[in-house]
Amino acid sequence: MSKRRINKVAVIGSGIMGSGIACHFANIGVEVLLLDIVPRELTDKEKAKGLTLEDKVVRDRLVNDALTASIKSKPAPLYHTDFANRITTGNMEDDIAKVKDVDWIIEVVVERLDIKQQVFENLEKHRTPGTLITSNTSGIPIHFMSEGRSEDFQKHFCGTHFFNPPRYLQLFEIIPGPKTSQEVLDFLNGYGEKFLGKTSVVAKDTPAFIGNRIGIFGIQSLFHQVKEMGLTVEEVDKLTGPVIGRPKSATFRTVDVVGLDTLVHVANGIHKNVPEDEEHDIFELPDFINTMMENKWLGSKSGQGFYKKVKNDDGKSEILGLDLGTMEYRKGKKASFATLELTKSIDTVTDRFPVLVKGKDKAGEFYRKNFGGMFAYVSNRIPEITDELYKIDDAMKAGFGWENGPFEIWDAVGVKKGIELIKALDKEPAAWVQEMLDAGVESFYTVKDGATYYYDIPQKKHVKIPGQDAFIILDNIRKSSEVFKNSGVVVEDLGDGILNVEFQSKMNSIGGDVLAGLNKAIDIAEKDFDGLVVANQGKNFSVGANIGMIFMMAAEQEYDELNAAVKYFQDTCMRLRYSSIPTVVAPHGMTLGGGCEMTLHADRVVAAAESYIGLVEFGVGVIPGGGGSKEMALRASDSFKQDDVQLNRLRQHFLTVAMAKVSTSAHEAYDLDILKHGKDIVVVNPARQIATAKAVARQMADIGYTKPPKREDVLVLGKQALGMFYVGTDSMEASKYISEHDQKIADKLAYVMAGGDLSEPTKVSEQYLLDLEREAFLSLTGERKTLERLQHMIQKGKPLRN
Repeated sequence: MSKRRINKVAVIGSGIMGSGIACHFANIGVEVLLLDIVPRELTDKEKAKGLTLEDKVVRDRLVNDALTASIKSKPAPLYHTDFANRITTGNMEDDIAKVKDVDWIIEVVVERLDIKQQVFENLEKHRTPGTLITSNTSGIPIHFMSEGRSEDFQKHFCGTHFFNPPRYLQLFEIIPGPKTSQEVLDFLNGYGEKFLGKTSVVAKDTPAFIGNRIGIFGIQSLFHQVKEMGLTVEEVDKLTGPVIGRPKSATFRTVDVVGLDTLVHVANGIHKNVPEDEEHDIFELPDFINTMMENKWLGSKSGQGFYKKVKNDDGKSEILGLDLGTMEYRKGKKASFATLELTKSIDTVTDRFPVLVKGKDKAGEFYRKNFGGMFAYVSNRIPEITDELYKIDDAMKAGFGWENGPFEIWDAVGVKKGIELIKALDKEPAAWVQEMLDAGVESFYTVKDGATYYYDIPQKKHVKIPGQDAFIILDNIRKSSEVFKNSGVVVEDLGDGILNVEFQSKMNSIGGDVLAGLNKAIDIAEKDFDGLVVANQGKNFSVGANIGMIFMMAAEQEYDELNAAVKYFQDTCMRLRYSSIPTVVAPHGMTLGGGCEMTLHADRVVAAAESYIGLVEFGVGVIPGGGGSKEMALRASDSFKQDDVQLNRLRQHFLTVAMAKVSTSAHEAYDLDILKHGKDIVVVNPARQIATAKAVARQMADIGYTKPPKREDVLVLGKQALGMFYVGTDSMEASKYISEHDQKIADKLAYVMAGGDLSEPTKVSEQYLLDLEREAFLSLTGERKTLERLQHMIQKGKPLRN
């Protein structure tokens, strides 16, 4: 059988979801044809221009306006604005014949069965047999949609449900129709994971599939619980946010962002279509939701929902919360619970659950009810919505941003304890849970040989979750393959001669213990291994150097110790570049300051597409001191071309640091010269990142890695560049664009990147630049205003402009 490849897709419907899906395919390099309907009347602007309904620009207006709005929206749907060039637009009348040339057609029109069926009938006239055709419905049963279509159409048709926004949410549900071929399902499952970077989950054709069925149940049961327990919206958001591994926006803020109408639409659909569900009444909307719908308090899009942003008497913004009793907005109330205080020192989320359900206050009662209800519900949804329990967990983690799925939380609480919580609510778990315990199996999951196994109900035993071979999960291998450990890092053997160093500090910040651990890992790798990967699976790769430590030393004026600490950081970064083994750094999420400096010094970078990388030290009143300022001067020098205006190149690199630019994706990091085309690579699926980094290190070792010679040939421009920079910072300060202290920091950076006040362009060594960088860094830590900036960042978590 020939291999199926996706070079071009057609997306039918350009609303928020359709445009988002089109943008994500463009992100991964696929050509996209985006089509929508023809407008029925002219706008005033079009009339003024003398256009008619026959003009192509008018006929394509809806699709072009929708795509333009999507590209401008925040968070951005594209990794890079240039990727919009991969999308061609058109309309359903003039351009529908073009679908004959695509490999996959995705329908994303309005959620009405009659309209969808009409669209499919139209598409079938032009579709080439064998082309994939899928619907991004979130609620209409798949089996209704393909009725009356040809055999070939039905064989290649199924549901592919993306979650909004498609770039950021990982869940990709695949829902087979009655005649979908196994080949199509297998292909989409693999394609979603490998190319789209998603967690692919094959679901059954039941109302709202897996993610929304469980997710909406969770939100609706909270709606009912709030009233019953007399909790405020702020209290619920405090209880259902990061403390239990959920997004910061928790419950009510999330509903405000998504839109109450969207939620109500799905909840009503479930309520109507699952009359047999034992929790049918939960999907009925409480009175306060009906009132909000009548008042059009839909959340952010209508300016108010559960929260409302207003200007107070001082003209400052403040957020009001909705009182669900009186249905009036009132000043925000700070929520605090004794039970939550007990979890403050517990870093691992799963370790918090047993503490939370034992709480003696309202919070403890809330968790017991909430988890008990959820455990009962998910156990009873098998085999209705899926046969495998891990798919429910995958859907909640990938679609709703939960750190742990319901069965993982149940395991953390203890299966027996979970049953107690269920029975305390006069509910019953599904019979298979008790049968599992009777069979001597005491958990839903277990880890063996670095792989996760789940309890398979028909086989009554743990079975390996399929598809893990492409992943390396550090949590699963840490204990069995640990080579070295200190308070800042764990060094693991990834197999095949490659070592990994994983940061374990708070927010993966880089202090003395992390640097010591990294040096130790390089020692071990040089002696007994073939390569080193620097990677972790925390929320962020690293937020940078431990500024608390820098502040303490600077405040105490311990400049010798500070000088030694900065030199240690520089030397460690240089070791990453000049060790005798290949080094690969794998950044993801926030990779700031020192985290970025490590990335800049690796032999190769394997970045997750969602990497936000930048040198942000200006925000705390210093310049990059771990080799970042040196490296930007070096990269500027490497980019100088014959007869080029060298000052412009240097200026670009200077501004990257001086403006603390951070890429909003790994692809943007190429523009900042933080990643290198042809050398560094971007991985869309974060679960594949470490395995890919390992493969890159292995390949470098196999083709014969030789340590690069130290650089003595960095061309710096001296006085000529310095003059340009000083004039620039002077005029910016004079026009009040930057403060006096900003100017001081910028001038120090200019001195380093120009290579000092040399009388003519000169070639210097990296070490020469590192010494200048360290000297500038230390002199800035002696400034009162820098200390104020450092202190403000430590206390408030945001930069101070002084």
